[in-house]
Amino acid sequence: MIDLYTWTTPNGRKISIMLEETGLPYKVIPVDLGKEEQMSASFTALNPNRKIPTIVDHDVPGGPLALFESGAILVHLAEKTGRFLPKDVRARALTMQWLMFQMSQVGPMIGQAGHFVNQAPERIPYAIQRFIGESVRILGVLETALRDKEYLAGDYSIADIATYPWVTAAWGPLQATLPDEIGKLAGVSRWLDRMAARPAVQRGMAVPAV
Repeated sequence: MIDLYTWTTPNGRKISIMLEETGLPYKVIPVDLGKEEQMSASFTALNPNRKIPTIVDHDVPGGPLALFESGAILVHLAEKTGRFLPKDVRARALTMQWLMFQMSQVGPMIGQAGHFVNQAPERIPYAIQRFIGESVRILGVLETALRDKEYLAGDYSIADIATYPWVTAAWGPLQATLPDEIGKLAGVSRWLDRMAARPAVQRGMAVPAV
């Protein structure tokens, strides 16, 4: 059994999608970020960074394993199940490349764009322009992979699972504000449709049920 500490954010939904795809048994423990439940002593003991997602894997030699950072969790679950992370050197390297791109670029840049557009106490045009511009640029990088492939590294993998929740969150707002730029990303658009059609992705995107 895996305990999944999560909330309704792209980072949290990466892990619920992965758990649904693999079929591993898990229990959802919602961590309400609006109520700052991630600051509690019990959660901090599991994750000193006080961010979701965090898991506790109870089926590990030596006792339960508490693990944070969504990329690390995805790799752990992929290796645990032997799914969605290839063993072939070249295919694994490409999968890890796109996973790291999500961790270092897709999530941080789209996240900052969302923060300055929707949450910042004052409107800072430079920050909004910079992070929206970076988000569009990053989607263009994804387009280079998806123009002639169904998935980022060729086969469906943890790279797609990590990337989808962030891109789907940004897609609608960017389409509304920059339709010409987003209209150039046909490969990304097809990939979004392909991902959204997967039953496990649909279930994972509905976690937690709040």
